[in-house]
Amino acid sequence: MFRAYTITSGKGGVGKTTLTVNLGISLALLDRETYILDADIGMANMALILGMDQVPVTLHEVLAGKADIEDAIYEGPAGVKVVPSGISLQGFQQADPDKLRDVMHKLVDRCEYLLIDAPSGISKEGVVPLSVADQVILVVNPELASMADALKTKILCEVMGGSVYGAILNRAGQEHTELRSQSVE
Repeated sequence: MFRAYTITSGKGGVGKTTLTVNLGISLALLDRETYILDADIGMANMALILGMDQVPVTLHEVLAGKADIEDAIYEGPAGVKVVPSGISLQGFQQADPDKLRDVMHKLVDRCEYLLIDAPSGISKEGVVPLSVADQVILVVNPELASMADALKTKILCEVMGGSVYGAILNRAGQEHTELRSQSVE
């Protein structure tokens, strides 16, 4: 049974790309056909994390109409399939975010799980992954700005007809500036 999960946050730097990669690898280790898609086309980091920053074709080229999605799929650790976005500004400028929904739909028949690393914040590129996924997972840090932005993202997801599966509290216990557990709940 196919499931698509969008991993997102209202704020950047909370660890959503790392979570997406690790969750994808974990599912692949369980022999689940899993694809991870870096839909953060403006600030992509998945390729850097996985050492795929020199691949010839990325999601940028697919969204620019220069390549097919099949050309942008690479095998990652444990057999997880990776669709990285490029890291160049030129590639970002040429990418058409309106094609993102079609690209995601082309991956549906290929896998059991599609994990979509969405851009943080509220943007045109960020809305499509929220509406395509079966469920959305929010990643938050125990900081007021992160929590407030996650709440806005949750509301936007619900307005778009999406379903929030839950939230993952990341980087807890690292700083004295974080919210107390009672405030987070």
